[in-house]
Amino acid sequence: MKLKRRDFLASGVRAGMAAGAGAAGMTTLGTFGPAIAQSKTKVKLGYLHTPAVDGQIWTGIENGSFAKQGIEFEPIQFVTGLELFQAMIGGSLDMLSTGAVVSNFPARGQGKVFLINNVEFATAQLWVREDQGVKSFADLKGRKISTTTGTTAHVFLDSALRANKLDPARDVQIINQRMAEAVTSFVSGAVPAVALWVPFDVTVRSKVPEAKKLVDASAYYPEAAIVGGWVARNDYFEKNRSTLVNVIKGWSEANDRLLGADAGAAIAALQSKHYPQVEASAFAEQFKASKYFTSAQWRKMHEDGTTTRWLQQVTDFFVTAGGIQNPVPASQYFDPKLYLETVKA
Repeated sequence: MKLKRRDFLASGVRAGMAAGAGAAGMTTLGTFGPAIAQSKTKVKLGYLHTPAVDGQIWTGIENGSFAKQGIEFEPIQFVTGLELFQAMIGGSLDMLSTGAVVSNFPARGQGKVFLINNVEFATAQLWVREDQGVKSFADLKGRKISTTTGTTAHVFLDSALRANKLDPARDVQIINQRMAEAVTSFVSGAVPAVALWVPFDVTVRSKVPEAKKLVDASAYYPEAAIVGGWVARNDYFEKNRSTLVNVIKGWSEANDRLLGADAGAAIAALQSKHYPQVEASAFAEQFKASKYFTSAQWRKMHEDGTTTRWLQQVTDFFVTAGGIQNPVPASQYFDPKLYLETVKA
């Protein structure tokens, strides 16, 4: 995969959602600020440029949370979780942060989940074009729907169709495209519906103002909750557990900053520095589309098995849709012990 390198801190430029759809961003960031660990561990981290995935990453990098733990990330941007895993499996990444795909490849024995970011509460959305005769789920029968299969949007779409008595395999034609292309197909009128994830809804809203959001993933929470999080390469997970602990510590501080008393300032900084192409008000709504929990709340959900159950129900989708043979259960590919030992009650 061809990667485009940028020095994000020097230029302050971020790849746009559509313009950067076929490229990846990459930068190595130095440490800064007070109380920074003297020895640094460089980590190649793949990520998706959506607030549900990279919100804690950029917040933790810029406020020094990771640097304080001796972690120096080399962030590498990708367009889909599928591409992230392909790069990690090939050895180009040490770890990654993504959406629903955390329940896919680890179930195939490729990677270990060690940290959860969020629940994709309303980040996945189904948009339709009423000017093409689609106003309801019933109108979708026999029609085309573009999305990126094997991703959060696809998992959500499957739940939405089944909840409305449509068979995803028989009643509609799901067109697999990279998300930027799927949105372009919808905008051009080539398809009457698209299942996407934010912030791609910004393009739809601006280019097709008459488009209708039929439903988002919040309609199926918590029964069909979709979680996103961090995965380490198998060999990296076994040999670098102290590094994973330090990543968890840095993430925990950044996560709670996004949810704490200074949340408004932290979210505004995230928007201005990393999502300048999205208006502040729109970004605030996108951020709310994801359900976040404090580090202490995640601890309870890891401890009582809630997180494992959420991971497993999405794995069950991938087992059926992807034909995974002899899948590894979430109870084995997700290891909450590191988190429970690191983040105290």
